[in-house]
Amino acid sequence: MQWLGKGIGGLIGSVFGPVGSLVGVLIGHQWDQSRNGARRGSVREISRLFFETTFEVMGQVAKIDGRVSEDEVRVARRIMHGMRLNDEQVQSAIEHFTRGKHAAYPLESRLAALAEQLGGRVDLARAFVQIQLQAAIGAGNVDADKRRALWRVASALGLSRAELAQIEAIVRGFAADGVAQPTSVQRLEAAYRVLGVSAQASNDEIKTAYRRLMNQHHPDKLVARGLPASMIGVAEQKTHEVRTAYEQIKTQRGFK
Repeated sequence: MQWLGKGIGGLIGSVFGPVGSLVGVLIGHQWDQSRNGARRGSVREISRLFFETTFEVMGQVAKIDGRVSEDEVRVARRIMHGMRLNDEQVQSAIEHFTRGKHAAYPLESRLAALAEQLGGRVDLARAFVQIQLQAAIGAGNVDADKRRALWRVASALGLSRAELAQIEAIVRGFAADGVAQPTSVQRLEAAYRVLGVSAQASNDEIKTAYRRLMNQHHPDKLVARGLPASMIGVAEQKTHEVRTAYEQIKTQRGFK
């Protein structure tokens, strides 16, 4: 199972493009080489469950409306491709995706097992949910049934509705592929959601929210707190979106 670290590194990197995927794979390789054992909360066990449940939950969310669309299959395949999996590994991912599509898939128990392994690592929970949102949003419209399913996932991993909304704002960024460019008003609304503040917040409140988020998601600090190195791509994406949102609000309000 030495490929698991490279796989999860590639999975995280695939969300952010070919370069991120390559870096993720390389970091994941180091992760594999530097860790042993499968005890509760170990990097190997977290990696295994993260990989398996990523595709299982992806399949469950895709099938929540009764069918899996071609776009949903395409997005899942794109993520697998971004991981640079070999034939055996792709087959494993497909098997887990297929398992997740079954009506009898034990979503709650699998998420409970993952939550136990994560041991309260909120950043890893956010990374998992971010990938699920990336898949759902990449496949097109996220309807009410999918939103309820995504909320079940986030809730099972200890995240709040506010955190789920904030992660979605980060995933969507300010321009999604295949859809019309958002208006300036929509972009500004998205920026406030990324920072987790209202449009009525004061400049000082906005600055405080920005500094808090940058501190929380700073890659080096997260790794120092125990975030596996292969997850660094998610942290970098978050800091990029937070910084972009802050700069947009600064420009609109005219403060430094």
